[in-house]
Amino acid sequence: MKETIFEQVAAAASVLKLDLSTEEFALFAEDQELSEAGMEAVQKLLSYLSEKKQQTTIQTLLKMSRLPTKAPKTFENFDFSLLKGKDVERLKVLASLNAIYSHRNLAFIGPAGTGKTHLAQAFGYACCQHGLKTYFIKASELRDRFTAARRSGKTDSCLNGLVRPSCLIIDEIGHCAFDKENTRLFFDLIDRRYNKEGSFNMIFTSNKNPALWREDFEEDATLLCTLDRIFDDATVFKLRGESFRGKKLETVSLQTGKVSAIEPIATKE
Repeated sequence: MKETIFEQVAAAASVLKLDLSTEEFALFAEDQELSEAGMEAVQKLLSYLSEKKQQTTIQTLLKMSRLPTKAPKTFENFDFSLLKGKDVERLKVLASLNAIYSHRNLAFIGPAGTGKTHLAQAFGYACCQHGLKTYFIKASELRDRFTAARRSGKTDSCLNGLVRPSCLIIDEIGHCAFDKENTRLFFDLIDRRYNKEGSFNMIFTSNKNPALWREDFEEDATLLCTLDRIFDDATVFKLRGESFRGKKLETVSLQTGKVSAIEPIATKE
């Protein structure tokens, strides 16, 4: 059902955080004897300002997310035709962001070049487009951040910053080792997000099955508690097959010809 001009004005005013209800605008239009064209002009102005504010918010969220903006990875530019299997449709449904509203974590597991990071970033990009704060970090960067926070005595501040985003993406689990203290901080991070309220989830990518993550984390008891919280309510996508990378690679073979000797140039005395 199409919205009335009064509902459109109220919706735009809400985005702009203006205290203007449908009733108030109707009374204003009547008092000022606004014509239909006049009311449409007000509606178009507020809608323009509303859209401008939303786009500014999206760009700010993308910038803060650390997701690539020059050539963003999105669901629209992911080639789903390269994937086979009966569950491909479940990947396509991720674009609805159902996982973040149902607090369901996601994990993309598989060898290099099978699209794990692309899909994780695509989910984060979609979150930003819908006004949800997102943060992307590689496991090695997370380890280094934990280490720096411990040295400076700012672990609480570090953890709070990572708990805050609606969607937290941790890329390449299994590419670096976490010592005992960093493993405990990793647990603290997961535990705080596990008990977080509102719309949120976590996304992980790894070339190792979760059962093998203990190879890169010390203190098994802490890691087991961490895995319990991560996968308590999660969907794991296992991607198999050859790497997508290099599909457009073109190889050009060239051969040099025989080069004749160059006669020395005589110089005048």
